[in-house]
Amino acid sequence: MTDSRARRLWKVLEPFHAITYFAPDTRKATDALGLRGGWMSYFACRAAPLGAAGPELVTAVFYNFHPSMVSRAIPDAWQLATPAQVLTARLEAVDSAVRRFPDAGTPLRRAAELARQAAELAPTAGRPLAAANAGLAWPEEPHLVLWQATTILRESRGDGHVAALVGAGLSPCQACITISAAGGPSKEVFQLNRRWSDEEWAAASEDLRARGLLTADGVLTGAGHALRQQVEDTTDRLAEQGWTALGDDNAAELDRLMRPISGAIMASGVIPDDNPMAMRWDAADLPTSSAVPGR
Repeated sequence: MTDSRARRLWKVLEPFHAITYFAPDTRKATDALGLRGGWMSYFACRAAPLGAAGPELVTAVFYNFHPSMVSRAIPDAWQLATPAQVLTARLEAVDSAVRRFPDAGTPLRRAAELARQAAELAPTAGRPLAAANAGLAWPEEPHLVLWQATTILRESRGDGHVAALVGAGLSPCQACITISAAGGPSKEVFQLNRRWSDEEWAAASEDLRARGLLTADGVLTGAGHALRQQVEDTTDRLAEQGWTALGDDNAAELDRLMRPISGAIMASGVIPDDNPMAMRWDAADLPTSSAVPGR
């Protein structure tokens, strides 16, 4: 089945945004603020646009993380650094990470222009993470404009994805189970990165079996596949609003400009192949060079 435009654009934009999660620069910057560990760094950096949000709010909007995983980082992070300090640190970390790669020049500048237009058109109503990031001041450097734009766009899509999961009646743990059973990241990857216990995973799976969505051996039934596809289709449909507003030609140009940039990021290995974002690139997606275009 051919991916929708919204899904293709998520795929080509997500790697540039995801640099902040995987480049060592982010952890170095948050360590300097006094934050403790990689997960505190992650939760603080992603939640900082919301202000000094408590663990209940962060758990709710991030959706598929175990509540205890969030509460080990939030609100303690805000006792060590203010959200404003974290926002400065994450942008400086992205700047440092991207500057290590060759300068892509005009293509990246044009990609930044188009991505900003798309981000300013992306829906934010009912989408708290997207709205919070959209409320931040824009940086000046093109590579940072591109990063902020990809962040707004992915959080807009992500907020819509959460709405689709809620509408489908899939709990946070069940969201992980069903995407794993549909060929996404393994149970081990999700348990390592989302911290649902074996007992919680089993209980959530039993509920899916009782609903006729999962077999006894953990395989999606026909109804389970249909429900998971409904979630993905709804996510794409909700994200399409912004791309329609941007226009076909501009969206196609952004796709063309970003594909080699993000393909090179994936080829560099900075983002693991089996990642909890369920972002996969095959050989046809990757460029022959491992150099990652930068500014």
